[in-house]
Amino acid sequence: MSDLAANLVGTAAALCSITSFAPQVIKIARERDASAVSLRTYVLTCACFALWTVYGVMTEAWPITIANTLAGLMAASVLVMKWKFRDRDPAK
Repeated sequence: MSDLAANLVGTAAALCSITSFAPQVIKIARERDASAVSLRTYVLTCACFALWTVYGVMTEAWPITIANTLAGLMAASVLVMKWKFRDRDPAK
């Protein structure tokens, strides 16, 4: 497989991973309500991205490192908002 093809697939995967969190981040930030978010799922998701980032660093695979760092930050922002908005009434 050519490096160009592999890089195109990797770039597409990274963009999908990163942007998949954008709608949820925007929705939670606007509504100030993260009650529908599973805490366990997002803790596991953040751990997954952290481990992939460490793997990327250890193997010097910078596309994996960068993509998983950015996706991890998006997932972590959902987790932070889950904690921040936990005591708020979404009706208000």
